[in-house]
Amino acid sequence: MNNRLLEVNDLRVSFITGESEFEAVKGVNFFVNKGETVGIVGESGSGKSVTARSIMRLLPSPPSFLKSGQILFQGKNLVEQSEKEMEQVRGQHISMIFQDPMTSLNPTIRIGEQIAESLMKHQGVSKKDAYSKTVELLDLVGIKNSEKRYSQYPHEFSGGMRQRAMIAMALACNPSLLIADEPTTALDVTIQAQILNLMKQMQKKFGTSIILITHDLGVVAGMCDRVIVMKEGEIVEEGTTEEIFNNAKHPYTQRLLNALPKLHEKKESKETPILDEDFDLSKPLLEIKSLKKHFDLGKGEVLKAVDDLSFQIFPGETLGLVGESGSGKSTTGRTILRLHEPTDGDVLYNGVPITRLNKKQLKTMRRHMQIIFQDPYSSLNPRKKVLDIIGEALDIHGLAKSNEQRKQRVEELLELVGLKKEHSNRYPHEFSGGQRQRIGIARALAVEPKFIVCDEPLSALDVSIQKQIVDLLKDLQHRLGLTYLFIAHDLSMVKHISDRVAVMYGGKIVELAESEELYSNPQHPYTKSLLKSIPIPDPAIERKKRNEGIDESLNTQKYNLSNTVLKEVLPNHWVAVPKERQMLS
Repeated sequence: MNNRLLEVNDLRVSFITGESEFEAVKGVNFFVNKGETVGIVGESGSGKSVTARSIMRLLPSPPSFLKSGQILFQGKNLVEQSEKEMEQVRGQHISMIFQDPMTSLNPTIRIGEQIAESLMKHQGVSKKDAYSKTVELLDLVGIKNSEKRYSQYPHEFSGGMRQRAMIAMALACNPSLLIADEPTTALDVTIQAQILNLMKQMQKKFGTSIILITHDLGVVAGMCDRVIVMKEGEIVEEGTTEEIFNNAKHPYTQRLLNALPKLHEKKESKETPILDEDFDLSKPLLEIKSLKKHFDLGKGEVLKAVDDLSFQIFPGETLGLVGESGSGKSTTGRTILRLHEPTDGDVLYNGVPITRLNKKQLKTMRRHMQIIFQDPYSSLNPRKKVLDIIGEALDIHGLAKSNEQRKQRVEELLELVGLKKEHSNRYPHEFSGGQRQRIGIARALAVEPKFIVCDEPLSALDVSIQKQIVDLLKDLQHRLGLTYLFIAHDLSMVKHISDRVAVMYGGKIVELAESEELYSNPQHPYTKSLLKSIPIPDPAIERKKRNEGIDESLNTQKYNLSNTVLKEVLPNHWVAVPKERQMLS
């Protein structure tokens, strides 16, 4: 019993909305031992984060209130502590890493000062000592030039570096318990691997207990000793990581595990899309020639976000585009559609040079080319009903002759993407993340395009919802003869939807191959590192990887990216396109 650090008994938390009460956590019981990592998994709305924030007493009241329960930490019941007593517990004994570091870092205070403040408050150290320890902590979490970085603001850090700074802040006072709430969801796979490895190293060094909240079961396999599965506010299953992964008992846990894309499994054969007769299958639908997009950063600095790209996409094909944040993936997609004006190069759609069209011609071309955005909430107007969000595209292109025809077309599109026609009278906030993404897809399909850029359309969604959206996109591709550029940093999902995959690094494509070939036989060292970083939902494989150590070569290695060199190094991959198709001359 004395090994128990935390014990949660019969925790019940409700939210009052108007006249009604919503019970978010329904009688949850669990414990965490000293030095142990416990994973809490489940989909959005399962009660994971509410449980974690209840431990820290961070839920706003109202609208939330604790109906019942004990939260015993080192023998003390946190429920009975005053707010002043809780301030001593937070940071000093229990720390939390949040999903989005930008919301938990103060944008007006320098990073170093935010960490130093915690040390001065909880450990009573001098300003000078707090500075020294903060610089040491920034070094420890892998932030180079820590003295210079101490004086920078959060907006001057990348997403991965902000998350490292959050970890430094959380660990500043050597807490006994670290609660990590979706700490890597917003990060790409290479940075995620480094952050998780860092958490493990810190745990080893300080003997910290960790509660890891996530919907990524691959992460759980590599990090956790025990797993708690939550659904609709209740714990439906718990056990050791091996028990859960190898012998899950509850149908919900089994469903979560089955929804995971398996990187080592062969992808299913694809149904041939029903294509328009006027498409010549031997000719590319989209041809990118020496495309460049540079951003002027001022003071003579230029960011070459897209640096001399050339590739082709064929009718009915899905080309996956992968790489870490800042590699230029999204900029490529947006520049192809002229949402960013290209600096140089050509984009040809069915032989028509898009880069040379005037405003009126471009508007006509937009009927053929559309985009599905990453965050379905920020890309849908919150003040408009779904009828008008989707109907707007019909209005712009004059595709509905009457309000009745417009309504009918919107309802058809909603049913096409698996929603109901009565959903047309609702607002975006009344839908779940997965439903909002379906609305985004319906909006893109409204003008009957043939080519769609899917810009990270899955990253904001739970794994089971991701699978539904991928299945929907595949089905629509088959029925409507669509061609996709599918941009993502989740390589497992990319494999299962793509015919070919292009890997981007530093604004250039470093490898391009048929999807099965790229995953089974990667040629470029960057691709190999990318694949090695993917968490596999198998505890035995993850343990083996951890023992070998995470490959952090991505930070230190610079790759020679000239196309001439690439063609010499990767002759097979560079031209690995379906038979009878040639890519580069």
